[in-house]
This record gives sequence, C-alpha cells and structure tokens, in this order.
Amino acid sequence: MTRRHTVTTGCVLAITALVLAAAPAVARPLSAGTAAAPAALKPPSGMLEALQRDLHLTREQAQARLLNETRLTPVEAQLRRRLGIEFAGSWFTGDVAQTLMVATTDRDNLSQIAAAGARGEVVSRSLAQLDGVIDEVDAALSTHQGGQVRYIDVKTNKVVVLSDTPSTTEDVIQASGVDPVAVQVVSSTERPQPLSDLVGGEAYYAGPATRCSVGFSVVRGLQNGFVSAGHCGTAGRTTTGADRREQGIFQASTFPDSDFAWISVNGNWSPKPAVSNGTGGTVSVAGSRPVIEGASVCRSGPVTGWHCGLILQRNASITYAQGNVSELVRTNVCAEAGDSGGSFISVDQAQGVTSGGSGDCTSGGVSYFQPINEILTTYGLSLVTIAGNPPPPSTGTCTGYPHTAEGTLTEGRSVYQPNGRFYRSTADGVHFACLDANDGSDLDLYLQKWIGRSWATVATSAGPGPDEKITYTGTAGYYRYRVTASSRSTPYVLGYRRP
Repeated sequence: MTRRHTVTTGCVLAITALVLAAAPAVARPLSAGTAAAPAALKPPSGMLEALQRDLHLTREQAQARLLNETRLTPVEAQLRRRLGIEFAGSWFTGDVAQTLMVATTDRDNLSQIAAAGARGEVVSRSLAQLDGVIDEVDAALSTHQGGQVRYIDVKTNKVVVLSDTPSTTEDVIQASGVDPVAVQVVSSTERPQPLSDLVGGEAYYAGPATRCSVGFSVVRGLQNGFVSAGHCGTAGRTTTGADRREQGIFQASTFPDSDFAWISVNGNWSPKPAVSNGTGGTVSVAGSRPVIEGASVCRSGPVTGWHCGLILQRNASITYAQGNVSELVRTNVCAEAGDSGGSFISVDQAQGVTSGGSGDCTSGGVSYFQPINEILTTYGLSLVTIAGNPPPPSTGTCTGYPHTAEGTLTEGRSVYQPNGRFYRSTADGVHFACLDANDGSDLDLYLQKWIGRSWATVATSAGPGPDEKITYTGTAGYYRYRVTASSRSTPYVLGYRRP
C-alpha cells in the first residue's frame, strides 16, 4: 500500500511565544504563484475564541494565523503540482504560520519555491518514497505489539514510529529489511483506541448504548445521510438521534484498516451544511479542501464540544485492539469517549471525522481523524455545502483518493505505479482506481496481481478516451497498476485506494 523543505517575504508579524500543552500518553478510538492576501477574513463564530483558548494566542495572533494560512494554501498547491515526484512535503512554521516550508529532493527547485513566496528545503526522500516506507513499516509491525502509532514526519523526512518497547520495535523493523535510515523509533506510551460513547458534532446512538457523533451531512443520489466513524457501527445497524428518535441505518462501514461509515437518514432529518460550534451556533461548510500540516483545525463532538489545535502529521497509522487503521491525520486537538465520528473543520473546509485519541480535554491530548475526501470517494457521496452538493471527489479529476501518482506518457509507452513498483494489500476487499488525462488522448488502465512467479492482470479499463476507472474485489497480496498510452502523449493523474 502506498499513501497517501525558502522565503516568505510578505506579512511579517510580531507575536508572543506559542505554548502547547504536552499530550498525555494513552490513546483510544472515540466512541461512547503567491496568492494575494484576502482583504478581510471573517472566521466562523467561535473559531477565534477556541484558537485563543487552545493555542494560548491573543485574538490578533489567531486572526493572523488564519489569514496567513488562507494566503499561503494556494501557493502550496501550486508548488506541489510543479514539483511532481520531487515534492517531499510541506508545513507551516512560526507561531502564526507566517512561513510556508516546502521540501524537495532536487536543489534546482529552490529558486522556484522562493519565487512563489515559500522557503525551500532539500531532503533525500520524496513524499512518494516516504509513502512506500510507511507501507513497509505497517506490514512489518502488523503482528508486533509495539509501535502502535506510525506517521510520516515531513519535517524530519522520516517515518516515525511511537513504541512502548522501542528496542524490540527497532529489531523488528531491521529484520524486515526496511531502510533503517528512513525510520525513527521514539519511546512513547501512546496506545490509541476508538472512543465510542443533522449537524456535524451532534450526538447519535448506534443501537441501545453506543454514542457517537455526526461528522458531515452528505447525499447519494436522492438519499440523505451523514458520515461518521466506522467503529461506531456495522452495515445494517440502525441509529437514533440525540433525542432517541428513529434516525437512520448504516449503509456501509469500514473498520479496521480505515475508520469511516455513512448512515442514511429517514425523512424526518434534513441534512445541513453546518457543524455545531459548541455554544449554540454553527459553522458553515463550504467545501472539503485539505489544509497543510501546521494549519489550524477545530473539532466538534457531543461530549467535549468545540476544541481547536494544529494539524501535526498526515499518513498516520494506528494499531487499535481491533486492528490497524492507516492514512489518518494526527492533531493536538483534545477529544474524549463519545466524540467519535465528529467533525474536523478548518475555517469552512471539512477535513474529516474523528477516529481516536489519547488524553482528555482537561489535561490535553492527541486525536486522529479520517480524511473526509477518502470517505466521499469510497462511497460515492456528495458533501452538503452552502453552495450545493458537489459530486464525489473522484469524479472527473480523480481527486480525493488516499494515494495519487502523476506523470507524462508518450504514445505507445507504459508505466507501472506506484513508482515503478507495487503495493501490498494485507486484507481482502475492494481496490478502487481512477485515471485522468488530457482530452483527446487515450490511456488504458490495468490492475495486476502477483501470483507467485508472474504478474496477472485481474481488472482492465480500456475505453476509447482519456479517463478510466477500476473497481476490483480481491484477496490479500501484492498489486500494481499499469498505465498505457494508446494514442497521443499526455500528462496523467492516477488516484487509487487499496482495501
């Protein structure tokens, strides 16, 4: 499985030091070109206050942080596209996120990074290579009791493993053949587990006793519903609202491996493009654009209400008692049992649904969320927003998938993805892939599986146009995609998800 560092010159702000509370140690799933700065930024009600409280900022500092994040986000997206396979990650640095750092494996890219208004850093491993390393680490630690948390740390250009038995974990990783230079094992007692206990952040009940939280309102065709955590219930399980009125039914649920579900609701429930802000008001949902590491993010849940913090790392893997969950986002936002499934939002952009965490909202903690676009893509859902209901992220441009690969193909040539190699699926399930290229070209897509001595093609999408999709149900094993250009040279994007 594949997953999914320079100078900013405008906006220098004097600020006081940002002090973050240290997170406690035990984690559990939560159930029971430089863009012009906007002329004005009006954050949703309650967001500035929560940022001041949780990040120990003044109101002016909180406003400056959000302004800079808004200003620099399109810069990061542009550089990510331009650098392609030489892109090695990005993050904000500074108490109010006034500097955008962009890592690259090629020193020649530093000038264009600086010209765009960011600060560049040269590293040895690309983000795609780190994706491959964390897949290998996940596989090596699948039966090991240590190393419950793994994530890609773009700041150090390594995969970090948190383990309560670090020496043993290091031995396991070394014996597996994973490049030890690319992995850092850190001593930690953090042990995530799910926390159980239609406006995002409001409570609902799965069965008589499991309390979880609504994530975001969605639609699929004419059916209304919402997304939440997969560990809250299995397909077919009925739900009731916070007032115990009949509400809906789990249409699909994935846990472990991933941690998400979608629940259809009856006619008595109207989906709203809103998230509860914990003070009787709501925050509007305008889209689902992912934010950069180091950006501000807020969480809403029925137990602890509205809390804010920062995006720490992406591509985090967690070992719960029920099994591994990968491709999560790690934050320093606190959460407690019963907040599972709740909304993570940055200003007005939906980020994901709460999976698990450690600590509490009294002493502080760490929490993890499942990215929203992966949920929408997997289930073919449309997010309910103030501008209407856009199609699922996988439509047309193949965005929203947890793994992507880009390149350019000459007519008659083929390439294997990811990165000329393969990925490992440790469980039976469905493989999804979407290929997008320029109009007028003709690309074909093949999914192949290793059968012991050779690769066998198990699924094919070879239509006459530039866009192809594959959905294949298969057993655990090693897989790869072959992309072939039947006519005309063209750039392409491949998005995919393994079971």
